[in-house]
Amino acid sequence: MASLKKGLALRTAQQLAPKVTRLAPGLTQSFVREALHRALVGIGPLPPAAHAARVQLDEQHGDVDKAVRELIENHVAYASVEGLATNLGGLITATIVAPASITGLALIQCRMVAGIAYLRGYDLDDPRVCNAILVCILGEDTVKAMVKRRQLPAPPMAIATAPQHDPTLDRTVSTVLAGELVSRVIGKRLATTVGKRVPLVGGAVGAVADGWSTFRVGRYAGREFRPLRREG
Repeated sequence: MASLKKGLALRTAQQLAPKVTRLAPGLTQSFVREALHRALVGIGPLPPAAHAARVQLDEQHGDVDKAVRELIENHVAYASVEGLATNLGGLITATIVAPASITGLALIQCRMVAGIAYLRGYDLDDPRVCNAILVCILGEDTVKAMVKRRQLPAPPMAIATAPQHDPTLDRTVSTVLAGELVSRVIGKRLATTVGKRVPLVGGAVGAVADGWSTFRVGRYAGREFRPLRREG
């Protein structure tokens, strides 16, 4: 029964994702790039990714690996709060709150991965690094499948350190990530409400799902962005 519900949620999410994207035109390539930009320059109470990374590095007395772990833990907490706040309510409100949930999760995960890349010595102004950050958010399983199908040229580390930037990759990565985020959020919402219709349960499961997703992305980014030697 559980697997049946999960399959139903996944199929419905795949059907609803394009509709939600049409309802919220910002959930496209430009939305993904804007989320990354805001993560890099800061927004509201959240300072830029590099600043947050430096704070953690100072707190950990220069220990990069400990700073990376702290950065991940902090953003898992942010994502959990975001997941709770944007997953209250029933299916009837899915097309209203999904854009907010997608925006929040994308911003949090972009900021976390960018901070990890910065701590490991990567230039956040480099378009190759920006693409690698976004590819990390797709998740390890999705990336492996896309590389195997030749939809991506390589994993994040290789993209970040490629001999030169491939402009065609910008569009590919942004488009795929936008669709992936929409599917994840709506699939999670359906999985927590199909057969139950208990709003608070949906919020609690949403908090756990977003936190766990962010933790996995952070661990993946930590493995992919291996240390580079900073110039000077």
